[in-house]
Amino acid sequence: MSNKLTDTMVRHAKPGPKPHRLFDGGGLYLEVSPAGGKLWRLKYRFEGKEKRLALGIYPTTTLAEARERREAARKALAQDIDPGQSKKEAKAAQLATQETFQSIAEEWFTKHRDRWTESTAETVISRLRADIFPFIGSRPIRAITPQELLTVLRRIEARGAKETARRNRQKCSEIFRYAVCTCRAERDIAADVIGAIPPPPERHFASIHEPQEIGGLLRAIEGYKGSLVVRCALKLAPLTFVRPGELRQAEWSEINFETAEWHIPPEKMKMRQKHIVPLSRQALEVLKEIFPLTGTGRYVFPGERSRSRPMSENAILAALRRMGYEQGEMTGHGFRSMADTLLSEHGWKDKAIDRQLAHKEPNKVKRAYNCAEYLPLRRRMVQGWADFLDCLKAGQLYATSKGKSKNITPAP
Repeated sequence: MSNKLTDTMVRHAKPGPKPHRLFDGGGLYLEVSPAGGKLWRLKYRFEGKEKRLALGIYPTTTLAEARERREAARKALAQDIDPGQSKKEAKAAQLATQETFQSIAEEWFTKHRDRWTESTAETVISRLRADIFPFIGSRPIRAITPQELLTVLRRIEARGAKETARRNRQKCSEIFRYAVCTCRAERDIAADVIGAIPPPPERHFASIHEPQEIGGLLRAIEGYKGSLVVRCALKLAPLTFVRPGELRQAEWSEINFETAEWHIPPEKMKMRQKHIVPLSRQALEVLKEIFPLTGTGRYVFPGERSRSRPMSENAILAALRRMGYEQGEMTGHGFRSMADTLLSEHGWKDKAIDRQLAHKEPNKVKRAYNCAEYLPLRRRMVQGWADFLDCLKAGQLYATSKGKSKNITPAP
C-alpha cells in the first residue's frame, strides 16, 4: 500500500469554498471542511456496498493513528466483519453501561410525578432512594437480573416491611417498563419476581366504632392542650372524613364559607379527581375558630416551624398518642373508618358515603363528572353526622335494642 500524505501536508492543508479530500491510500482520506475542520474517514466496501467510517478528528487523531485505525478496519473486513457496524455496536454497549437503573428511575419519576400528590411523590422517591438505589442504582439497567432484584426486595422483607417491599417491586416494574419503551432495556425483569414475596396481612386502619368510645375521643379532642392548629385539625377530621394528607394540606383558597364547601383540587387527591366536601355548621365553626390565627396565610393548618408549609404528617397521630390513644387503637385514617361504618349502619346510601369518602369510581366516564354527585344528600348526611357527634360528645347516648343510638339523624 502506498501512503501519499505526510504530517506536513496534513498540517498545512487549507480549506476551500467546498469540502475537499486528501487521499492517503487504502481508502483513508482527510476531509477538509470550508470552516477548516479536518476529519479522517475511511472508504470501504462491505457486501457490495460502499460505506464510510469516521476515524477521528485531526489533530487529536494524528496521521499515524488514522493509519492504525485503517489497518484495524481492514483486518475486520478480512474476517467478514463490517467495521462501521462493529463501531456502532461498541458505542451502543458503552452507552448501555451509562444507562443506570438510578438515572432511568429518576427520569421516570420526573415524567410521572404529576400522577401523585406531593406527599405520595415524596414517598415513592424516598423508598427508592433508601431501599433500591444503594444496591442496584449504579448498575446498568440492562444487566440487572431478577435474582439481583429479589435479593434487594428480600432485604426489605427481612425487616418486616412486606408492604414496602411489594410497593417497591411495583415501582421497579414501572421503571423497567419505561426503560423498555425508551429502548434502554429488553424486558421488565421485575415481573419475574411477582409472588416471590407473600402479600402482607390485610391492613385496616385502627379506629373506634363504639358510640361511647367515640364520645370519649371527642371530649379528649375538645380538651387537647397542644397547639390550636392541631386541635382544630383534630376537630375537623371526624366532621369531613378526608384523608390525613388532604386535611393537613387544606388551603384557605379552597374554602368557601358562603356555599359551605371545601373544593379540593385533583392534584391533592389520591384518585386525582376534584373533590367537593360539603361542610356542616360545626365544621364551619372550627374553620372560623382558627381563621384569626392562620387566615392570612396559605394553609389552614400550617406547620409549627414554617407557615409556608403544611402541618407535618405525624402531627395528628402524635396528638392522638399524647391523648392516650395507642397504636392499634386509633389513627388519623380511623376517622374515615368510623364515619363509614356508623353511617352505613344507620342506613345512609353506600354510594353517598363512598362519594363523601372520595373512593374510586370504577366507571371512567362517570368518574370525570362525579365530584358533585349526591351533593344535596351528602349535605344532609354530614350535618346529621355532625349533630350525632355533638350528642356523643355531650354523653347523650340512648341505645336501642339493636345497639344503635337514637340521636343520629335517620337516612331519608
